[in-house]
Amino acid sequence: MNIGMLWFDNDRSADLPKKIERASKYYYQKYGKHPNFCYIHPSLAPSDLKPAEKSIKKDPENELQNPEAENDADDGRLAFQSGGLEVRTSQTVLPNHLWIGINGHNGANGGHA
Repeated sequence: MNIGMLWFDNDRSADLPKKIERASKYYYQKYGKHPNFCYIHPSLAPSDLKPAEKSIKKDPENELQNPEAENDADDGRLAFQSGGLEVRTSQTVLPNHLWIGINGHNGANGGHA
């Protein structure tokens, strides 16, 4: 994902799926397209997934085979689904922020109208 929307949500009473849902709804209202991808800081990842993150490492050879990988900037490559979006962790996303948008060939412009 090269272009997306940065969303701040520090509501402690809302869980991650609720935060993603809010950001996704706003994204759709603003750009008229449904996002399908979201980066979060590793601290926002569900606790049952955090141990797996430590065992997942970047594979430099795989990055060369995947042209989108060089732009992903995700450190753990911990991926899961939430609200119809693929969610990955990245140290480059600040805590309490979500970088949400459209990933893939149809979303080359980030889904912005």
